[in-house]
Amino acid sequence: AWLGGTQQHGRAEGVYTWEEVKSHCSRNDQWLVINRKVYNITQWAKRHPGGSRVISHYAGEDATEAFIAFHPDLKFVQKFLKPLLIGELAATEPNQDPNKNAAIIRDFSNLREQVEKDGLFRTQPLFFCLHLGHIVLLDALAWLMVWFYGTSWTLTLLCATMLAIAQSQAGWLQHDFGHLSVFRNSRWNHLAHKFIIGHLKGASACWWNHRHFQHHAKPNIFRKDPDVNMLNVFVVGAVQPVEYGIKKIKHMPYNRQHQYFYLLGPPLLIPVYFLYQIMQTMFSRREWGDLAWSMSYYLRYFFCYIPLYGPLGAFALITFVRFLESHWFVWVTQMSHLPMDIDYEKHQDWLSMQLQATCNIEQSFFNDWFIKCLEVNLFPTMPRHNYHRVAPQVHELCKKHGIPYEVKTLWRGLTDVVSSLRTSGELWLDAYLHK
Repeated sequence: AWLGGTQQHGRAEGVYTWEEVKSHCSRNDQWLVINRKVYNITQWAKRHPGGSRVISHYAGEDATEAFIAFHPDLKFVQKFLKPLLIGELAATEPNQDPNKNAAIIRDFSNLREQVEKDGLFRTQPLFFCLHLGHIVLLDALAWLMVWFYGTSWTLTLLCATMLAIAQSQAGWLQHDFGHLSVFRNSRWNHLAHKFIIGHLKGASACWWNHRHFQHHAKPNIFRKDPDVNMLNVFVVGAVQPVEYGIKKIKHMPYNRQHQYFYLLGPPLLIPVYFLYQIMQTMFSRREWGDLAWSMSYYLRYFFCYIPLYGPLGAFALITFVRFLESHWFVWVTQMSHLPMDIDYEKHQDWLSMQLQATCNIEQSFFNDWFIKCLEVNLFPTMPRHNYHRVAPQVHELCKKHGIPYEVKTLWRGLTDVVSSLRTSGELWLDAYLHK
């Protein structure tokens, strides 16, 4: 297949221009560039461990920065690249896509090399042991409390709150293992990821990988980041509302979206939308291993709580726990991204793309426990406990190149979610009525 690609351009030696690489970006014909080498990923995309979509989002582009960001062991993954190699860029071609800033790419690469030398990609095992320990402790204490002291409304509410905290914190912990940022051996990361997201949360590692890696690869980019696919319930950013308004699209009264957000966003995302997606993914992709891990969570939960609440009561309790967890998850994730730039593909360098789509929340012990921070988007494989150590260096690099590095208080981050929805709704109404 790749020989046909080289013969198509009459260059059996496999030397290409950026224009030629960019022409191979369709679903059935995908090339990309890593460190000036050109690869045909058309067939490999279907077998890519992170999902076909995440690698396909870089078809026709330079994927060097994303490749380095997502793979902690570059030597190991090189063996998968060798069979896909079809040539290299012509000597006269620049290292990166013409739209990307070479100086920013160079400086960010130097920063990454420096923080690696400084040991910021090395894990502190005690941090993750303590994090897992407090999750298991909350889970156990919640059950022991109602087992010994009864199922009064007050104790049930406290139990649900403790379980919701454990679920939310397990969500952050599975995120760490999913990004291969804990163990040096990727297999141990994958196994721990399946245990935490499956047995401790009842979800699917496959579903999370295929969805979340797209977000990191192309944050806040329509048709590539699933997190900004609002299913026509909301319009976000400054571009989409105007497009919908001009086309007279009115699936919802978008000028009121900052009000109905409280009813359709935080309460329903995890207990309804994510639950459906997770089950649909496991059955459609035949991820029976993920299904077994997920069922082990529900079997354990119902075994513990049906004797206390009965089948309907236990179901009502877990639904309420998901309801509480969903509020936490939605507000935390949206405060980092929703008020930022949301647009179509611009083919920017990694640093610019991530900074325009992500803001930071002021660092504190509580905030570090409560939320994730911006640096996870820049360095997905960096252990979470080192984010605050690399943040000043990232800030300095952004200053040098005039890239906004936005830091907010926790309260402002929360209020900006609603104000950004209100602004987008007003843009839609103006375009709908006057354009």
